[in-house]
Amino acid sequence: MATEMCPMQPEPTLSFTQGLIVGQISVVLLIAAFIKFFIFGDPPSAEVTASIRAAERRSRTLAHRQSLLTLRTTTPNTTRQQQQPTLNKKKSSILRNPPTLTIGSILNKTYYNVDSHQPESLDWFNVLIAQTIAQFRSDAQEDDAILTSLTKALNGTSRPDFLDEIKVTELTLGEDFPIFSNCRIIPVDEDGLSLNNGPGGEKRFDANSSRAKREGSRLQARMDVDLSDMITLALETKIQLNYPRRLTAVLPVALAVSVVRFSGTLSISFIPSNPSQSTPAVMTFSFLDDYRLDFSVRSLVGSRSRLQDVPKIAQLVEARLHRWFDERAVEPRFQEIALPSLWPRKRNTRGGGGDEPLDGPVSSATAAAASGSAGKGKGREIAKELKDEARKEVQAEATAAGARRDLSPPENLRYRRARGRGDGPAATDFNMPGSLPGMGLELPT
Repeated sequence: MATEMCPMQPEPTLSFTQGLIVGQISVVLLIAAFIKFFIFGDPPSAEVTASIRAAERRSRTLAHRQSLLTLRTTTPNTTRQQQQPTLNKKKSSILRNPPTLTIGSILNKTYYNVDSHQPESLDWFNVLIAQTIAQFRSDAQEDDAILTSLTKALNGTSRPDFLDEIKVTELTLGEDFPIFSNCRIIPVDEDGLSLNNGPGGEKRFDANSSRAKREGSRLQARMDVDLSDMITLALETKIQLNYPRRLTAVLPVALAVSVVRFSGTLSISFIPSNPSQSTPAVMTFSFLDDYRLDFSVRSLVGSRSRLQDVPKIAQLVEARLHRWFDERAVEPRFQEIALPSLWPRKRNTRGGGGDEPLDGPVSSATAAAASGSAGKGKGREIAKELKDEARKEVQAEATAAGARRDLSPPENLRYRRARGRGDGPAATDFNMPGSLPGMGLELPT
């Protein structure tokens, strides 16, 4: 009988209430640890962050270069040229074809040796860039065009639904100017890879190599750029919680982002036009992967109990800005600017004392060109002023000529000769031009 009885189970040491309390305390501790170490934890130093990002960019560049080299080995150059469609256009028989121009011949004719030429300073270029930036800042102060454009771009279709209207509260365009220096010319192939690599890793350029003579090879100017300034953009908005109903909760957020320093290597290339493919001449520019971009991010979250300068927000904003810059202007990606025709045209002529042509009154073509260059409204005003000035000048000349005809007697050759005939010796003497004094001719009367 005793053996058939079930053994007694041990009673739990903690009651339900005690377990609930322990569970709540554990959740609170986890949330506190998350907030302390993840949100308010000290971010890594700027040097460590910059080195990590530089290593990531370098690995990405090396992977892209390796893929290009692999593609070259698998796809011959002749096959790549056959894949490109060509357009056969009729050429003029009057214009003589210039000799084939390669990057080696350009370097020889300009006396530039890429192996021994010293890097150049760009003091004159810095002055021109400084004047351009100063004019840009001055134009931005006169009207709110840049402020309107920024507000429209920030509140475009890409703005998420949980964000309220974004307002620009501060915009500072800086006071200093970028400094360019250490400019040098680097020959590159059609893929942007340097041609300065000789056998055994030696840096030497061979103008007679097949890569240098290949179509698409070009000269690239590389220069160092350094900017230390304070370019600030401050915004404020509200984060809206629209669940379970609209505007359940609203959290005000203010953010100010400043560009503190930028340093890197800028590469500029000129790609000539290709008439067979109807492509215009373009200028491309990009930055190498060794750049350094430092930001200063200030944040303010909340309305009553405010959280100021949350480190995690600063890290997220900086990562997003670096990704945006890498995807647009860091090798292998680049920006492309189409260049206009460099031949002198009359519609592009300016200056010369009121923009008046040298051959007389203003024509309708000149007035149309002036109106097209300065805008439709302003061009019509300029054309009207030029026509009025030309009309006044013609009327003034006509009035002066009529006054001279009224004041002077009607003299002609016959009248002057008849008036010179009279009594006395002066009437019968006639001096030949260029004769000696006292030598005269006596004319019969």
